[in-house]
Amino acid sequence: MLTRRILPKLNLVKSSIFKRSIMSIILNPTGQAMPQVGFGLWKVPQETCAETVYNAIKSGYRLFDGAQDYGNEKEAGDGIRKAIADGLVKREELFITSKLWNAFHSKEHVLEMTKKSLADWGLDYFDLWLIHFPIAQKYVDPATRYPPNLLYDVDAGTMEFEDVPISETWAEMEKAVELGYAKNIGISNFAGALIIDLLRYAKIKPSVLQIEHHPYLTQPQIVALAKQRGIAITAYSSFGPQSFLELNHPGAQKVGLLLSSDMITSIASAHGKTPAQVLLRWATQRGLAVIPKSNSQTRLAENLNHLDFDLTEEELAQISGLDCGMRFNDPADWPGQIYIFA
Repeated sequence: MLTRRILPKLNLVKSSIFKRSIMSIILNPTGQAMPQVGFGLWKVPQETCAETVYNAIKSGYRLFDGAQDYGNEKEAGDGIRKAIADGLVKREELFITSKLWNAFHSKEHVLEMTKKSLADWGLDYFDLWLIHFPIAQKYVDPATRYPPNLLYDVDAGTMEFEDVPISETWAEMEKAVELGYAKNIGISNFAGALIIDLLRYAKIKPSVLQIEHHPYLTQPQIVALAKQRGIAITAYSSFGPQSFLELNHPGAQKVGLLLSSDMITSIASAHGKTPAQVLLRWATQRGLAVIPKSNSQTRLAENLNHLDFDLTEEELAQISGLDCGMRFNDPADWPGQIYIFA
């Protein structure tokens, strides 16, 4: 007879290390507290990134979510070092997340690139180190192009892939923990079947799953799976199509903006909150972490301080009812028509 092992539910606690009252999620298996609200570094320009991070720390942010592919790790680290030097925060009060890019999945490159990212940030360790996508692309030497982005051959506009199983990459991620390069390791953009397979052989279980999650893409099955297995969930693109309009994503043109939705604005008005705060609270009230970004100091504070009200069960259901399966960050939409498996 098959049996299920139910792991402890994720705990939400107020973390005492923060000057402000910020809820935190306790991660398995380390017991480390991860702030439930962080600042996402995707699309933050290099020229303003250091100042943006510094200002976010001044506003009370303690979690910063980066990635090798964002191309701004060094600048983000500059902002952190300035904040520490100015006495705004201590390193142990910050929770820094970054992600291993697709071109560095093989066992020859995982630890090498982990150390590169740490050097770019100017850090001794990551609080959380994620596999960005469960897709192994052909290695690109950083001396040639960094970050390599999606294309292997830029002139030809093609992507090339390598035959590297997730098990090989994950074993090296576990070594990153053993060597002190990362306190927690996790996954991003993984489907349910891949998660179940990973859990079969992982010596260190993933602490966090990061997924695209907004009212147009609620992904209830994978959310339930992660919670049942004791894996915390971080939602990205919480505002749906907002971040993809400037990328001319076709899907963003097909659906209305959540921030101007009649339903969302009506619920926001009823609570005396902004539409952004409602969208974030819809996620955090259901136990997920969020990583919004903004270049506005006012919106920075609003996004961070959205935990002081609760949506009704009816409102939560209404917002979830907007689900139409609209995924904006889908590898099937990646550029290039020729796929070469090496």
